[in-house]
Amino acid sequence: MASVFSPLTTIFFLIVLWGGEAREPFACDPKNAATRGLPFCKASAAIAERVKDLIGRLTVEEKVSLLVNNAAAVPRLGIKGYEWWSEALHGVSNVGPGTKFGGQFPAATSFPQVITTAASFNASLWEAIGQVASDEARAMYNGGTGGLTYWSPNVNIFRDPRWGRGQETPGEDPLLAGKYAASYVRGLQGNDGNRLKVAASCKHFTAYDLDNWNGVDRFHFNAEVSKQDMKDTFNVPFRMCVKEGNVASVMCSYNQVNGVPTCADPVLLKTTVRGLWGLNGYIVSDCDSVGVFYNSQHYTSTPEEAAADAIKAGLDLDCGPFLAQHTNNAVKKGLLTEAHVNGALANTLTVQMRLGMYDGEPSGHPYGNLGPRDVCTPSHQHLALQAATQGIVLLKNKGPSLPLSTRRYRTLALIGPNSNATVTMIGNYAGIACGYTSPLQGIGKYTKTIHEPGCANVACRDNKQFGKAINAAQQADATVLVMGLDQSMEAETVDRAGLLLPGHQQDLVSQVASASKGPTILVIMSGGPVDITFAKNDPRIQGILWAGYPGQAGGAAIADILFGTSNPGGKLPMTWYPEGYVEKLAMTNMAMRSSKRKGYPGRTYRFYSGPVVYPFGYGLSYTHFVHTLASAPKVVSIPVDGHRHRNSSSNIANKAIKVTHARCGKLSVSLHVDVKNVGSRDGTHTLLVFSAPPAGKGHWAPLKQLVGFHKVHLPPKAQQRVRINIHVCKLLSVVDTSGTRRIPMGSHTLHIADIKHSLALHPQTLGIIKT
Repeated sequence: MASVFSPLTTIFFLIVLWGGEAREPFACDPKNAATRGLPFCKASAAIAERVKDLIGRLTVEEKVSLLVNNAAAVPRLGIKGYEWWSEALHGVSNVGPGTKFGGQFPAATSFPQVITTAASFNASLWEAIGQVASDEARAMYNGGTGGLTYWSPNVNIFRDPRWGRGQETPGEDPLLAGKYAASYVRGLQGNDGNRLKVAASCKHFTAYDLDNWNGVDRFHFNAEVSKQDMKDTFNVPFRMCVKEGNVASVMCSYNQVNGVPTCADPVLLKTTVRGLWGLNGYIVSDCDSVGVFYNSQHYTSTPEEAAADAIKAGLDLDCGPFLAQHTNNAVKKGLLTEAHVNGALANTLTVQMRLGMYDGEPSGHPYGNLGPRDVCTPSHQHLALQAATQGIVLLKNKGPSLPLSTRRYRTLALIGPNSNATVTMIGNYAGIACGYTSPLQGIGKYTKTIHEPGCANVACRDNKQFGKAINAAQQADATVLVMGLDQSMEAETVDRAGLLLPGHQQDLVSQVASASKGPTILVIMSGGPVDITFAKNDPRIQGILWAGYPGQAGGAAIADILFGTSNPGGKLPMTWYPEGYVEKLAMTNMAMRSSKRKGYPGRTYRFYSGPVVYPFGYGLSYTHFVHTLASAPKVVSIPVDGHRHRNSSSNIANKAIKVTHARCGKLSVSLHVDVKNVGSRDGTHTLLVFSAPPAGKGHWAPLKQLVGFHKVHLPPKAQQRVRINIHVCKLLSVVDTSGTRRIPMGSHTLHIADIKHSLALHPQTLGIIKT
């Protein structure tokens, strides 16, 4: 999100709460005789009736003042100013003006960056992080320092490895991103029926995954996307976020899609998000998006037309001043009716009432007693450590050399620009952490360290500090290099030019490894993938870990894994490509599928079949797991409805049936897989199930796609049977070139580690078939 360019105009009325902490008074104050009898303040009434009553009491000017993130106060109705913009991407953040740290709330628990927690493939963990973030958010709201509307999570597909914001996403797979979205949103919003703990927002809708590359920025980019890729890839996480997560908000993005700004596209907003998917909530613009499509994209001739187009397309709230400045004139000019404004307000006010913001004093609410004691608690900080541990991925372990023995390795050379990282560990869209454990601090609890950064920073522009680093490696019993990236290399507005380690980092790693007296372990901190082929192939580098941006406890988690207190179980949520992959690949090319004719390689593991450094889903353990397929069907009949047509089942037996013509319901396939830990250590294993559609589907189908995943923890020699349910219509279907989702008939191949199982789908005609 960009900063709002205009000054905040919110009117603040302050009272004292939480022992001297200043806060804005609550709406519908029961002590205010002027408002306490108004129907919209009656908490026991139906929300729809309360919203209708409130809207009916507002003037047009007052209504317009509520269409922006810094919504103005309406003192005559006891409505206080409200700042909608707060962030909680991986813990409560102070990026948005709605949340401020200080006083009794100096910090909040800072979990690992999303790409790292996605590597855990653990949906219960994602929900638990959301629950902690919403506990702390409610506590800060009660104390007057936070909002209740959080514009998180980011569920865009990590399409191109150079994208600076890929770190904020759950990775490149649509199912993984969608499961993450639904889980994290449930954690944030709670499970109290229609009542919301906080209101989440899935962003940035849609096909948004370029910030600033080769002279093209997000404010001017027109993403040209096929109907096939839109339905098959880019929209999948948003659909799951709305339909499975019941999210309270969706945020439209800066870019255009096929020539239309997303925040002015009624097909995307009104028809798809609110209509087809049934959003129960509000649609908000990315910050200044409406101004961007008028001022930068020149989509309309006048600002009034821009305001009208946005609201009529389905936008309810503008992050930025544009709608407050131009909507009134749009109504006066007849470009917009007051009914359109009422519709937008109905959606935002409904969410506020579901949050309890018009119910009176916060202490009377289910979450009203949360306060300073509920922020940065020991259990919250322990969860941050658990999240980091579960997200770290072991990429190489020659020998094996890991875990390190404290008896054998009494001194350790710790080298690299991220070796004493603190703020770097929490990535972007983070707040102020409760505290930090750097790699140096974490490793120092296990053994004596000789610390040399080797480079002044991750840019590593010279080799002036190499000598000291090499000397340290020659003295110590083992060497750990903590290298990689930070927000100067990949962030919002910063896309990478390539995939190699910056500056002289590779030289430092190779020279230190060559000089090291003992084993050399490489730890990479980064959001996006890095081409470390040199290290993968270097026999002197015995171990490699990817830590992502592991959050406030990242150094402790890295140390625990290095020394065997914890066993790594993370899997890569994105493909790690060689540098050559991106050399001739424009970030602006949105196509997912490969094209031999055009020399286009395709994107993500689903469509790219070329060489990789490490594949999607890769990750090692200190123990070893074996899989046995205990039971799985070999044939599944697909009930198919139809209308009067001469075609028979034999005509469609080898075709792909439209999902809308199949009786999907709860049509699912159950797999039972026995997972056994045959090693000597406790371990947590991620079971990934992929499906490859029948051969001959050409450009319709992915090479393979994730259809299920499950986390299982096993002590040595133990075995557990895991059940994986695969919904046939949702997960074994593909999207054709017209954007129609179909179920291919024929033999699908299920991949579970080294197991391959054939599953034949056949149509079962109910009546007469419609093809």
